[in-house]
Amino acid sequence: MKAMILAAGKGTRVRPITYTMPKPMMPILQKPVMEFLLELLRQHGFDQILVNVSHLAEEIENYFRDGQRFGVQIAYSFEGKIDDDGKLVGEAIGSAGGMRRIQDFSPFFDDTFIVLCGDALIDLDLTAAVKWHRAKGSIATIITKSVPKEEVSSYGVVVTDEEGRVKAFQEKPSTEEALSTNINTGIYIFEPEVFNYIPSGVEYDIGSQLFPKLVEINAPFHAISMDFEWVDIGKVPDYWRAIRGVLLGEIKNVQIPGHEVAPGIYTGLNVAVDWDKVDISGPVYIGGMTRIEDGAKIVGPAMIGPNCWICSGATVENSVIFEWSRLGPGVRLVDKLVFGRYCVDKTGAAIDVQAAALDWLITDARQTLPPHTPLERQAIEELLGTSTN
Repeated sequence: MKAMILAAGKGTRVRPITYTMPKPMMPILQKPVMEFLLELLRQHGFDQILVNVSHLAEEIENYFRDGQRFGVQIAYSFEGKIDDDGKLVGEAIGSAGGMRRIQDFSPFFDDTFIVLCGDALIDLDLTAAVKWHRAKGSIATIITKSVPKEEVSSYGVVVTDEEGRVKAFQEKPSTEEALSTNINTGIYIFEPEVFNYIPSGVEYDIGSQLFPKLVEINAPFHAISMDFEWVDIGKVPDYWRAIRGVLLGEIKNVQIPGHEVAPGIYTGLNVAVDWDKVDISGPVYIGGMTRIEDGAKIVGPAMIGPNCWICSGATVENSVIFEWSRLGPGVRLVDKLVFGRYCVDKTGAAIDVQAAALDWLITDARQTLPPHTPLERQAIEELLGTSTN
C-alpha cells in the first residue's frame, strides 16, 4: 500500500533548531520523528512511501535513503532549484501541490493512500481508519481528535454532520465561537479521484484550498474522530513537551534508549561520570560519550545528547541539551533548550550565545576556548543570569 509523508516545510515556528535541521529530523531521544512515522506505516502495510522534500532536503534523504533498513521503499520529490552558486534552494509548492507534482511525474497513487505530516508523533490504528473511509465511500477523510474545549483556539477545527460529512472549518477559533472540539491532526486518507480537484503547476494547500473546495462542491468528504496518541511538534514548546512526555512515560510508543544505570537514569555508551560525585535525579537521558564532571547537578526530566560536556558545578534542570554541547563551570540551565550556538527558553525565545560573546558558558564541546579573567567570567554570568554569587 502507498503513502506520502509531507516533509517540505521550513519549520519556521521551531527555529533555531530548523536553521540546520528539517522538522522531520528533529530527534525524540536520538531518533528522528519521521522514523516513528515509517514504523507506523510499515506496521499497517504501507510500504511504498513518497516523501516531498525541500528545506534541507539532503538531511532527510541521506538518513532514510531508499528505506531498505526501515523495511519500506522510499522515494523523494524535491521542490526547489539549484541557484547560481550551485546550492539547493527549497521552494515548497504546498501540501496538495506536492501530491500533484508526484502524480504528474507518473501516476503513483492508484488506490486508497495515506498522507501524513512529517512532524508529529502518532500511535493510530491506520487499518481501522482506512476501513471506515472505504465504508463511507469517501474521496477524502480527515482523522480528527477531540481536545478539551479550552484548547481549540490552538488548532484548526473540523465541523461535521451526524454522519461524519465535513461541513465547515474553523481556523483557531475562540472557545466561545468553536462549533466543535474535533481538530485536524494532519492525517488524511485519499482516493486517486481527489486529483481531479488539485491544479497542476501551482502552489496549492490541502487544508486551506483543497478541503474548502471539496466542501463547496459537496464531494463525499468525511472526518472521523479517533482516540489515539498524537503529539504535534509545531513549535518549540511542543517539542519540549514531547521530550518531557517520553521521559515521564506519558508517550507510550516511544522507548527511552540506552541502559538504565539507576532508577530513571538512562545512558548511552561510555558516559564518563563518577556517579558518587554528581547529583542526578531522573528521569534523565544522557547520550553516549558524554562527560559529566564532578559536582555537576542534573534534575529531570532532562535530556543531554551524545558527546556533550557538563562542567563542574553546572546545573541542568528540566532542560534539553543537543549533541556536542559544552556547559561551562557553574552554568545553571533551568527550563532551557541548548541547540548549537542557541539557548532557547520554553516560549521559544532564543539567545545566540556566539553573537552575544557568551561562548565561555555554552559552546561546542569540540572547541578550544580562550581563557577568561575572573572579571570577564563574572560579567558574562551576570548577563546570562547564571551567576551563583
